[in-house]
Amino acid sequence: MSSCYSHRVIGYLQEPTKQNKLPVYDSVAYEPYRLRVNDEIIYRLITMDETISKALGTNNNVTSGQYANSYRIYDDGTVELPFLEPLHIAGMTELEAQDALRDAFREIIPDADVKLALYNKTFSVVGDAHSGTYYIYKEKMNIFQALAMTGDVMNSGDRRHIRIIRPREGAQEPEILEFDMRTNSIIDSKYYYVYPNDVIYVARTKNSFYTVPSYAGFIGLVTSSVALLTTVLNYVALVYK
Repeated sequence: MSSCYSHRVIGYLQEPTKQNKLPVYDSVAYEPYRLRVNDEIIYRLITMDETISKALGTNNNVTSGQYANSYRIYDDGTVELPFLEPLHIAGMTELEAQDALRDAFREIIPDADVKLALYNKTFSVVGDAHSGTYYIYKEKMNIFQALAMTGDVMNSGDRRHIRIIRPREGAQEPEILEFDMRTNSIIDSKYYYVYPNDVIYVARTKNSFYTVPSYAGFIGLVTSSVALLTTVLNYVALVYK
């Protein structure tokens, strides 16, 4: 019976007890993502200035500039945009970069307003959870929402040792966060939120080859084995009768 997948093995939000020995993680405040080198941004410039509108190739005199081109943040932390000097935005949040970009444009376009977004706002999943690259569609996306986009972790996935590979600004080696996602203390911990450029790795459990999906499957396997053994014994008895 120990070869079946049980709630203790694959269940989420379990209460840590002396029996299950689940870890207890500390709660930490959420930190918004900060732009880094090689990130790409897109922006929209809004103005009533017809000259700027025509220069950007649009006939709309209310809104100029669309989310058409992305702009990479260079190694020095700056981004180069039309009409502006290189602007240092590495280390800023999206809102801070949006404010900085709006202020820079207002030096030449008094009524300018800007909407900015991170273009490469994605995370990747590899391993036993339907591998792929997925878009972060909301602020504060958590690990459960991220894995739900993949169809959840497979039963053979090791929920005790989920890993997030996260790039670190200014460091050659990424940060590797390993955690047990079965415990309810994961909520609001440092492992809870998914950030752009994260890679979530779900390893396969070592004993997954010998594990059946459910108790029903286990009973079916035993029944089939007994039936096969009975058939063989009856055949042998008939042959040598």
